[in-house]
Amino acid sequence: MNSIFKISFVIIVLISVVSCNSKTAIKKKELTAEHILGNPDYLAISYGGYRGKSREDNQPTILQLKEDLKLMHAMGIRILRTYNVQPELPHAANVLEAIHQLKNEDANFEMYVMLGAWIDCLNAWTDKEPNHNLESPENEGEIARAVALANKYPDIVKVIAVGNEAMVKWAASYFVQPNVILKWVNYLQNLKKKGELSKDVWITSSDDFSCWGGGDSLYHTKDLEDLIKAVDYISTHTYPYHNSHHNSEFWKVPDNEFHLSDKDKIDAAMLRSKKFAIKQYNAVKSYMKSLGVNKPIHIGETGWSTISNGYYGVNGSRASDEYKQGLYYNHLREWTNKEGISCFYFEAFDEQWKDAENPNGSENHFGLINLKGEAKFPIWNLVDKGVFNGLTRGGKSITKTYNGNKEALMNDVLVPNTEYNR
Repeated sequence: MNSIFKISFVIIVLISVVSCNSKTAIKKKELTAEHILGNPDYLAISYGGYRGKSREDNQPTILQLKEDLKLMHAMGIRILRTYNVQPELPHAANVLEAIHQLKNEDANFEMYVMLGAWIDCLNAWTDKEPNHNLESPENEGEIARAVALANKYPDIVKVIAVGNEAMVKWAASYFVQPNVILKWVNYLQNLKKKGELSKDVWITSSDDFSCWGGGDSLYHTKDLEDLIKAVDYISTHTYPYHNSHHNSEFWKVPDNEFHLSDKDKIDAAMLRSKKFAIKQYNAVKSYMKSLGVNKPIHIGETGWSTISNGYYGVNGSRASDEYKQGLYYNHLREWTNKEGISCFYFEAFDEQWKDAENPNGSENHFGLINLKGEAKFPIWNLVDKGVFNGLTRGGKSITKTYNGNKEALMNDVLVPNTEYNR
């Protein structure tokens, strides 16, 4: 009898485990944007896997993408943002395939994607004058490819973003009017209604806070109002880092802080940077509510570069270093996790194609991991915890920048500056 009881007990336990695993698998399969956006268990990040100085000539392989995906998964990242699906740049399609393969190899691997479709005006990136009132004929194909990928990988693609900073007027090479973004958002929403795209895929556009009504009234148009009503959520960008030069009043050390130590001045400046980001987020929220709309707002982009030989370096605002990046990263994660806001932090890895002719240009250094496979200061703690053990990038184990010597790191940290030629 005793042995029959033991056998019965084992069978019951096995059934329970199988049932539990089955429910977990179903739960993961059924997760939608509504479940993962704003969920602190599903941290978000912007991802470009390019390692060389040219995107066209140096497309990352599936194996390289899988290497990166394992690293991000170890960091707790569960949602990636990509930016385009252009035919000559198969990066996003390959990311989706790499995730698909990893999921088949490991039932515990979980990753979702906010898939970007790049939007341009007529004559963008050509030797002709950009026509910002007409759209590029390439946009139609870009949207079609995004839809095809969303339908091919419905368990992975949870959001489609129409355009990246496509409406902001300082994007002089390519920006379009809001009616173009509205056109394609409505098109995708109609595909959902017709059953040609999953009803659970959320549609948005990812743009500067001003383009969502949080800044200059120049952007307050009827088309923007309609766009805000058409998207499933607002994806807004905020960059105190860039504003340390372009809108630097918050960056200036106030008179009542002159007596502080250099470190305390820097710490205070980074708290003001956090407040600056929150202010821009709340400005978007306020404008949205003024229209009688109430829907989620998430941060589609924000970040902090660690090197600059330009506006943000030693001869500029002095914003660029790993210590400040670490404070900003932790401030933003703490705030957004507490408030139920997804923050697609920019970005996971340094990418040198962004300013290929200028190695120390700030655009090349927004990553949390550099091109040497070194974790920057914001995630030194993850190296200490051993989350990267057994994982590599380019065959190299993940180590700390500065060999983990914080005193050496702090030697490169400067007090904010606003007194320089602009």
